Amino acid sequence: MLRKFHGLPGLLAGLLLMVLSVTGAVLALAPALDRASAVVPASGDVSVAELAGRVVAQYPGTEQIVREPSGKVIVYYSRDGQVGADLVNPLTGEGIAPYESSAFFGWVKDLHRSLMLDDAGRALAGVMAALMGLLCVSGMLLLARRIGGWKNLLRPFSGSGSKRVHAELARFAVLGLLLSALTGSYMSAQRFGLLPEASATGPGFPAEVSGGQPAPVGTLNALGNVDLGEFRELVFPYPGDPQDVYSLTTTGGSGFVDQATGELLQYQPRSEGSIVQQWIVSLHTGEGLWWLGLILGAAALTVPVLSVTGMTIWWQRRRSPGKLPDNADASLADTIILVGSEGNTTWGFARELHASLNKAGFHVHCSEMNALADRYPQASRLFVLTSTYGDGDAPASARRFMARLGNFRPGKALKFAVLGFGDRQFSNFCKFAVDVDAALADKGLSRLHTVERIDRCSSPQFREWGEKISEEIGVPLALDYSPLPPATVELELIERADYGLAVQAPTSILRFKAAEPGGWRKYLPSNHKTLPAFEAGDLLGVMPPNGQAPRFYSLASSATDGVLEICVRKQPGGLCSGYLHELRPGDRIEGFVRENPDFRPAKGSNPVILIGAGAGIGPLAGFIRKNTSRSPMYLYWGGRSSQSDFLYKPELRHYLDDHRLTGLNTAFSRSDERAYVQDKLRQDESAVRQMVSTGAQILVCGGRDMAAGVRQVIDDILKPLATDVKMLKAQGRYLEDIY
Repeated sequence: MLRKFHGLPGLLAGLLLMVLSVTGAVLALAPALDRASAVVPASGDVSVAELAGRVVAQYPGTEQIVREPSGKVIVYYSRDGQVGADLVNPLTGEGIAPYESSAFFGWVKDLHRSLMLDDAGRALAGVMAALMGLLCVSGMLLLARRIGGWKNLLRPFSGSGSKRVHAELARFAVLGLLLSALTGSYMSAQRFGLLPEASATGPGFPAEVSGGQPAPVGTLNALGNVDLGEFRELVFPYPGDPQDVYSLTTTGGSGFVDQATGELLQYQPRSEGSIVQQWIVSLHTGEGLWWLGLILGAAALTVPVLSVTGMTIWWQRRRSPGKLPDNADASLADTIILVGSEGNTTWGFARELHASLNKAGFHVHCSEMNALADRYPQASRLFVLTSTYGDGDAPASARRFMARLGNFRPGKALKFAVLGFGDRQFSNFCKFAVDVDAALADKGLSRLHTVERIDRCSSPQFREWGEKISEEIGVPLALDYSPLPPATVELELIERADYGLAVQAPTSILRFKAAEPGGWRKYLPSNHKTLPAFEAGDLLGVMPPNGQAPRFYSLASSATDGVLEICVRKQPGGLCSGYLHELRPGDRIEGFVRENPDFRPAKGSNPVILIGAGAGIGPLAGFIRKNTSRSPMYLYWGGRSSQSDFLYKPELRHYLDDHRLTGLNTAFSRSDERAYVQDKLRQDESAVRQMVSTGAQILVCGGRDMAAGVRQVIDDILKPLATDVKMLKAQGRYLEDIY
């Protein structure tokens, strides 16, 4: 509901908000430009009497002196029957340049205030300002919910693409946009009588004026007691009329000054309402606060990008696999399907189950696991189809499921069945599905069927599961689904470096490029597939021979490197690793890139601790290569022999020399020291603890056993800080890519 409350107004008002934001950003420059062209004496250096005396000496026909909030001093005068206005130097009274308001800024101001539609446009602009305020508040609530609470707002965000850009810009700009929206709404409400305006009543004309011989303006005591910084306007008396007076306006109030005695007459301080109103104008426009104007302008410039990324997110969500035809309302459905997926593969199976149940006459509601409702009043069957991410973690669309399960109130008739998707080569095969099954049972639900696990998206296994479910519900289901293979690109091996043969751990660094079409195809227009943008830490999916499911390898390169680089250890009996190790330069494979935005260093100056073993060094080396800002980055890495399998040795030495790598600590298990990476961490426990206490992020890549050992060591090191790996993970400061 909150997402709709945030998204729908943004979609409807996006174009108008972009117009108002761009014009607002342009107007925000005016205070800074005015300040740059103004001569501003130090506080206490110039009084109004001194200013007026200097100006009159240069402009005998002075009629009015005005000091704008920016500090610019303007004199309005008559000379030889002609009126004029000049910008003057308050230190000398001399003219700097003729003064006239900017036609360009005037046009932009009209467009910003009223969209060139007079009062109707002003009303519409006011509505847009109020709408922007609602978008800011709802957006921050969504952002806080996404990252796990307000306390995490300043921590690094995960993800990539439009969602990442939208979130980062929103965090940067929200306070400025909210301030502009609230002050703009307030001023609009005042203009149309929805809020009372402050009284503009000034002092009455003095009943008694001395009428004596006028004294030089520079000698008048009342003007001499006012600092230039407090001055706003001085209107001169009519020439030759001894009964007329000077009209003085300051930041604190207004009154009259006797031109003969210099006495202040009928002074009236400004009302509190007037002061508040002026502050609101200043906070909205930046008048008198040029630095604030620049901040508000920078915030306003994010609105076009926020609008475009917001519409992109909306469109992607509309096209997402979770949008199913004939999807029943959750409150009316008799069957619920919840989906946990990282790369959308599981959604294909969910769609097949949804269609089959619908065909059988059930009212089916399907959504992601993160959208678990508090209750499903009409449902008697709950199916959970979920993959497992990494080493037993929840996939992207199920990360909030366990938390939401605490508020779930199942009906007595609701029974459930969990189906897991994964790869049997992992020791924690479908672990998250098993955890979900146990959690639902602990919640008091009865099992419709025991948890089952699908290996590598096996269509026969899915069909067999459907047959078992058919027996349980008494309705035949024909689940026949084969996931489409991912769109692949032909890749050519251009270089390889081999290590580890002497210690029975053959490991190769393989570098590929997108292959050019060969034969007669090279004469056709170029329309072959190209690789998407990718970063170190993303995954290269390799299609092994004989039509097997793809295997994934962490990339050690970014798109800007011009190659796809992976580090592969040959596994005993490994189908894909053996296939890759047999390749020679010039050989070609089929592959594709899958984003892995949850495993990459956070931006900023905080230290990054990289921990790996064996081929797990691949993405870590890629992170170091891209550390051109020279942020503190430390690598702990373990191998077998420094002579045989010191992967990336020359590159790491180079990175140390040019300070992309701050520190390198290696451990070799088949050397004299017989050390593992965990041992090196314990040796450096004080330094590691100090870095974590100052905001360091830890990234771990390698085998499961190594990762488990590292977690234990880090937990031990962090005990004096009253924190642990679990807490760092929740903060996005402990990331793993393990296999």
